[in-house]
Amino acid sequence: MMKKIRGVWLTTAASNVFDTVDNIKKAMQLVAEAGFNTVFPVVWNNGYTLYPSAVLKKNFGIEISPPYTGRDILAEVIEEATKEKLEVIPWFEYGFIAAYKQDGGHIIKEKPEWAGKDKDNELLTKNDFVWMNSLDPEVQDFLLSLFLEVAINYKIAGVQADDHLPAMPSEGGYDRKTKELYYSQFGEDPPLDFKTSSWLEWRANILSDFLARLYREVKNINPNLIVSVSPSPYPFGFNEYLQDVPTWINRGIVDLIHPQLYRRDKDEYKGLVDDLVNQFGQKNLSKISPGVLIRSGDYQITPDTLWQSIRHNRRSGIRGEVLFFFEGLNADNQALATFLKDNNYANLVYLQYGNIGSDVEEIQQKLKNKGYGVGKTDGNFGSLTKSAVEKFQRDNSLSPDGVVGPETYTKLMN
Repeated sequence: MMKKIRGVWLTTAASNVFDTVDNIKKAMQLVAEAGFNTVFPVVWNNGYTLYPSAVLKKNFGIEISPPYTGRDILAEVIEEATKEKLEVIPWFEYGFIAAYKQDGGHIIKEKPEWAGKDKDNELLTKNDFVWMNSLDPEVQDFLLSLFLEVAINYKIAGVQADDHLPAMPSEGGYDRKTKELYYSQFGEDPPLDFKTSSWLEWRANILSDFLARLYREVKNINPNLIVSVSPSPYPFGFNEYLQDVPTWINRGIVDLIHPQLYRRDKDEYKGLVDDLVNQFGQKNLSKISPGVLIRSGDYQITPDTLWQSIRHNRRSGIRGEVLFFFEGLNADNQALATFLKDNNYANLVYLQYGNIGSDVEEIQQKLKNKGYGVGKTDGNFGSLTKSAVEKFQRDNSLSPDGVVGPETYTKLMN
């Protein structure tokens, strides 16, 4: 069964969570007590890994991000997370990005042929991030090797790509290799208008093919590993970063999607959730756990705003979310974490007629085990399941609304 993700991203930026093993231990305890079940620790950013990497050493003579020399941050997180019954999905934050500023850092210095290029043949740079050429088979092989190295060597629940993989700024694709490939197929150079729809689609398809390969090779290592991606919202992510999420879902090359719905206004956030529901429909919602911004710079979400956002997710058919980032739970004397714990976040369930997914199947099986007829246990919350829920609620002195909310869920699980 596909699990319901209640997750938290762990970062190196604006956080000291990785500074010591004790910090990691305390963080895992806090996350678990607040009701989460998954952590996403960053393992790749600014051209460095946060674990000792044979792949990185072979290509660049560096084994791990310099501040963590002699340690294995991923192994330390896994050890402490396991004690708290948390699952770990390593997060490859930078994806195809070489570095923040620095003209591409040591990656581009060592391998200038890996650099992405814009139509003026300049380094492909967007928001001060310098990109590798995401369409280059050598670059793709390197990133894939990092993912597979982690999948082979660590006891994890899955791997996570980001809004930077599979991705490339739509301004890119004007390097020699890509232009030659395009010319070989179409007999002409790529259009200089980088937003030309056919040019967007052609490059996005190459990236989707890379994700399909990553998915296949991770599953070959362990079919139970989750492959998740945290893209920008669609269609923005397609137009700006060539991320074709509907195609990923239709091709079945991703297990979980965490769209980064980073809005500080709760109504704007709810609007993006409504867009998700309209775009992907009930049959795909069990695959989606949106990214929620809880802290950035001077911004700290209020408990009420977060709770309204989470409740809107549930009432929309979305079963989980991932919060960006850990320090938002830890701030203000752990106010947000305490609020989630006190409000029993872990059991905030809202399943109703029309929902589809493995969690619905779980409900059906529980009802069936207790003697309530649901018809087929097929993960489809239809009229028979609704009637069974109503009967169960009446038998247990609950309001018979046919909705599996927190109270009904708790009774049903006992």
